[in-house]
Amino acid sequence: MNTKLNYPPKVLLAWTEAVGGNAKIRDWLIQHGYKELGIFCFALRNKASARQWLLENKFPHLLALINGVEGNLSAIKWLDRYGFKVLAKVALAGDSNEEAYRWLVDLDLKVMALLAKKIEYVKLDIEEKNNDIHRFNPD
Repeated sequence: MNTKLNYPPKVLLAWTEAVGGNAKIRDWLIQHGYKELGIFCFALRNKASARQWLLENKFPHLLALINGVEGNLSAIKWLDRYGFKVLAKVALAGDSNEEAYRWLVDLDLKVMALLAKKIEYVKLDIEEKNNDIHRFNPD
C-alpha cells in the first residue's frame, strides 16, 4: 500500500513520539532532515506559522492531515484524491473514527494507527483546554 510517505519505519515511530509531546525527538527530527515532521507537531497545536511553513515548503498533505483531524471533510477528500489514502484514514481515526482506526490496524499499519491515536489525544487535549471556562488564555 502506497502511503506516499517515504520515511523509514523508525522515523515514522519517532514522529509518533514527537506528536505525543516528546520535544527532544521533535527537535531531533527538525535537525536531522525531517524538518516537516517536527514542524507538523507545532502545526498540530495550532501554531499558524508552522501551518504556513508546511504550505510554503510543499507539504500540503501534512496540513491536510491536520485539517482532516479537525473535521474538515474536504481535506479528507483531497488526501484521497491525491493518493494519500493512508493519511486520510489517519485523519479520520485521529478525529475519533473507530472504523478508520480498525482499517489501519487490519492492514497491519500499526505505526500509522499509533500516530492516529497520538494525534487524537493531542486534539482532545486542545479541545478540553479551549473549552475550560477557568482558563483565561488557552495557549
